[in-house]
Amino acid sequence: MKVLYDHQIFSTQNYGGVSRYFFELMNYLNKYKEVDFELALSYSNNYYLKNAPFSNHKTFSEKKKRWGLLDLLNKRNSKGALKKKDFDVFHPTYYDLYFLKYLSKKPFILTIYDMIHELYPQLFSDDTSKWKRLLAQKAAKIISISENTKRDIMKFYNIDESKIKVIYLGSSLKKNDNLIDPDIKLPENFILFIGSRIRYKNFDLFIRAITPLLKSSEDLYVVCVGSGRFSEVESYLFNKLNIEGRVLQYLINDDTLPYLYQKALAFVFPSLYEGFGIPVLEAFSCGCPVVLSNASSFPEVAGEAGIYFDPNDESSIREAVSKVVYGGEKVRKDLQFKGLEQLKKFSWEKTAKETIAVYKKLL
Repeated sequence: MKVLYDHQIFSTQNYGGVSRYFFELMNYLNKYKEVDFELALSYSNNYYLKNAPFSNHKTFSEKKKRWGLLDLLNKRNSKGALKKKDFDVFHPTYYDLYFLKYLSKKPFILTIYDMIHELYPQLFSDDTSKWKRLLAQKAAKIISISENTKRDIMKFYNIDESKIKVIYLGSSLKKNDNLIDPDIKLPENFILFIGSRIRYKNFDLFIRAITPLLKSSEDLYVVCVGSGRFSEVESYLFNKLNIEGRVLQYLINDDTLPYLYQKALAFVFPSLYEGFGIPVLEAFSCGCPVVLSNASSFPEVAGEAGIYFDPNDESSIREAVSKVVYGGEKVRKDLQFKGLEQLKKFSWEKTAKETIAVYKKLL
């Protein structure tokens, strides 16, 4: 049996949950040889693939990158692999429709990561939602990364439950007590925020909610990683709340991320919606207490190991964060223990084995 993966997510994503998911799948297949596979990819600067023995891609200069040309070259590679028909199952890494006319009668599996485009259409101007709906109808099987996302797929696309298989994700990070200090100056006491800060991530309300905590504790900071420097609007908000200098932003890679999790008083995830939320598992694996929204897939992933809040209620957010920041070592130790226990339910090995079972059922 042979599975073909295409270029899509590795063309556009240097870091991120989707490319990490496919990397971990292929890494397992390469290691244990349960299924043959091919990654059709010419060029990529994806962090996870940089030393992958199963990929023959080339890197490119970020300063001279031309997305249109890179996509054209990578798509040509994927089309060539599709035309050869030397595979049994095709697993696209995102939602571009280009491959449909090259499949003939070969089945394809579609992984749906979330329904953010459908829930927040005002945030997007592309055709992702339209493409995803069409592919969901045509796919031989759909993999959903949480029960919550599965319910949303059924709700928005009217797809029968039997067509959807829920397969959870894992964490690639591990706690390391011998970590070397990174070349960044971190405050002694800080709350950690990771990833994009666009509207449904609820960053602004989170900052408003914890402003009284920052003002009452002069040595408390918020550290943000990922998603680029603060915008003028965000800087204006910090200035208006009189907390400029108390919210910091760092550009780091995954080698440094465990250090931040291990040093943080708490990781806070205030998002209104997530398909799964890999950072929750990352925090658990690094012994970082988790404070998070009670919305979407979060209770499913974090279980009893997190402190929850209503993401639309400032006082609820502030109270939950306070429990960890000011709760003392006993509260932190209890959350760390529960996090490690919850983490045992998830692994990339389990993700890969369950995915392989889906592949094999198609033949």
